[in-house]
Amino acid sequence: MPRFYVCAATIVAIALTLATRAQAQTVQSPDTPSGQITGMVTDVKGDAIVGATVILTSGPESTDQRTVLTTENGFFQFDAFTPTVPYNVAINADGFAEWTSPPITLEPGQVKSLGGISLRIATQNTTMQVKYDPIEDATQQFKIEQTQRIFGIIPNFYTSFEGENAAPLTTKMKFDLALKVSHDPVTIAGVGFVAGLRQAVDSPNYPQGAKGFGERFGVTAADGFTDIMIGGAILPSLLHQDPRYFYQGTGTTRSRLRHAILSAFIAKGDNGKWQPNYSSVGGDLASGALSNLYFPRSNRGAGLMFSLFALGTAERIGSNVVQELLLGKFTRRRREGTEALTH
Repeated sequence: MPRFYVCAATIVAIALTLATRAQAQTVQSPDTPSGQITGMVTDVKGDAIVGATVILTSGPESTDQRTVLTTENGFFQFDAFTPTVPYNVAINADGFAEWTSPPITLEPGQVKSLGGISLRIATQNTTMQVKYDPIEDATQQFKIEQTQRIFGIIPNFYTSFEGENAAPLTTKMKFDLALKVSHDPVTIAGVGFVAGLRQAVDSPNYPQGAKGFGERFGVTAADGFTDIMIGGAILPSLLHQDPRYFYQGTGTTRSRLRHAILSAFIAKGDNGKWQPNYSSVGGDLASGALSNLYFPRSNRGAGLMFSLFALGTAERIGSNVVQELLLGKFTRRRREGTEALTH
């Protein structure tokens, strides 16, 4: 090979080597600007937020993450970036909603200022859970029912005017109601009135006079007490039935009359569903059966039990009808310290 070509090739090779080194030194120079992202964090009033957490992430999978806190004037700064890589900035501060930037791409040496970043107050989602407490509702209704009196005098404790909103009574309430009715002065006066009627028709077979009246008063009171306790407290508690009459108050006279009559045979369960009135029917039968323990021997027998059962059922039907069509309008109830007339 001629020497000229060797020298020329040598010169070209040397030139290429020097150019490559110069290019490498240019790319790898630590003095090459790498970019910067800055910003100022404030609230909606323009006041600086101190100590806000600023998080910088890079790449689609956020492989590089850096965190700084804002200074006293709300300023933050990130240095040394890889050019053309997308970055995201997220800012969090107590009591404020999170702020997130769109993707940010920097050119070599570029300084990117995000300016004043205003954080909004965090929206608080308050969820109110209203829990239905049937015992609490029943307690409030029970207190009102204990004040119910026809014309403000005659007890009407066993009538509910709450309709579909009536809460089931607890076992204690059922017994308290039965005992309250049984020893009410008006109830005792009613026992005396019925004993007087029995004295007038000479039934049961007790002698006339004060002694006979006392005995008739005793059996009448015993009949009423056993009926109210068994049919109004014991069986309703065991069978989970409500012993009250549920006043309808609306609709045609025919529908209200039908409701009153059927209520003697259909009761509302503690589960809110209507079912056969085993409590009232069973209470009348049990009371009639117990009458054979204290009535005169000449009156005892199956006839006494069934006659008292029929009488008790008829009284219940009559009471419901009068309650629905007449007495319900004249029942006074005490609500929050004031008396109200139920219509």
